[in-house]
Amino acid sequence: MNQKKLLKFILIAMVLGIVIGCIFHYYLTPVQAENIASYFKILTDVFLRLIKMIIAPLVFATIVSGIISMGKSSALGKITLKAMSWFIGASFISLLLGLGLANFFQTGVGMNLPIPTAPVDVGVSATNLSLQTFITHIFPKSFAEAMANNEILQILIFSIFFGSALAYVNHLQKDGSIIGKMIDELSLVMFKITDYVMTFAPIAVFAAVAGAITVKGPKIILDYGSFMAEFYASLFILWTVIITAGFIFLKKDVFRLLKTIREPVVLGFATASSESAYPKLMESLEKFGVPKRITSFVLPLGYSFNLDGSMIYMTFAVLFIAHAYNIDLSLSQQLLMLLTLMITSKGIAGVSRASLVVIAATLSMFKLPEAGLLLILAVDHFLDMGRTATNIIGNSVATAVIAKTTKLDEEELPSPIVVDAPQSEKL
Repeated sequence: MNQKKLLKFILIAMVLGIVIGCIFHYYLTPVQAENIASYFKILTDVFLRLIKMIIAPLVFATIVSGIISMGKSSALGKITLKAMSWFIGASFISLLLGLGLANFFQTGVGMNLPIPTAPVDVGVSATNLSLQTFITHIFPKSFAEAMANNEILQILIFSIFFGSALAYVNHLQKDGSIIGKMIDELSLVMFKITDYVMTFAPIAVFAAVAGAITVKGPKIILDYGSFMAEFYASLFILWTVIITAGFIFLKKDVFRLLKTIREPVVLGFATASSESAYPKLMESLEKFGVPKRITSFVLPLGYSFNLDGSMIYMTFAVLFIAHAYNIDLSLSQQLLMLLTLMITSKGIAGVSRASLVVIAATLSMFKLPEAGLLLILAVDHFLDMGRTATNIIGNSVATAVIAKTTKLDEEELPSPIVVDAPQSEKL
């Protein structure tokens, strides 16, 4: 299935999912709705499991293949430094933007909720969330364990060691290492498997949307309409900032990039899963002109460190909860919260419901009612759709900019961006 057809089917699946979900919600009892939604969830879970099946070997193969072709070791260092500089800057801007816009919109003000006197179980644990835990966690005890658990950062670390050693061995042998050629073949095979898996994407999108609407109904969107509208307005402003930053480096090519990545963005939005968009995002970036050797290294790094949508959501949600309970946070407290989130959010890689976990830890740290999480849990799926799409756009622009600005010797790395694209790919 080509990209245009797949995108069209995904959009159709989203609309059908909303329609079918509304019908089931209004004509079924709550128990029956939950039962039907559980069947929809099977389809979504199967698709996401198929995605998880290909993520680990795809990341390993592409990173190792990229390092082998990277040439001189200085290339990896330059790319890493630029990537981390961009990621840290983007994270800080996203957090600051969420802080400023939540204050500007006065989101949550007027709800006047009483502060709970008894502890409330919100179903989210904030334990074992620290920078120390994160730093030790990124280094794998076992490569097999990292592959089995889809620990992208651990796979990245092992792949750097493996790829560097293989590049050295490859350099010593006249015709190249047999293992190196096998890795290249593995990369091609994984991309073909990706094509097979992505044919099921429209079905998964339909099931995800239909399941959510069947249980919660469209009324939940209306009840939280103000909060959701303010958050999506904030995301739109963040998109503008990201695209403007991309325009500074890529000029008009940034709009061609947005057109090229529209399929993985829509897929990520519909499934609320960045993982589901990862394989197609790699293909789209290579189609845009980013060398695979850069995409395969920067993108996995960005999936752990460059979560722009999640960052803006954290500050936005914490201030929403504070405003809802009429708790005033001083400017110094808000800035301290921003710096705290800047650090603790780097430990969310591989954590289930990562944003909610970090928010729960922040609420506890600043003596805010943890019961406030219940306010956003009801619509978290719909908010997650937006922040997932934002994460994908942020990582795409970052990867393209890093490729564009990486000026290395010709023997190290070819020119990363093809400016003169075919007429059919231009807007």
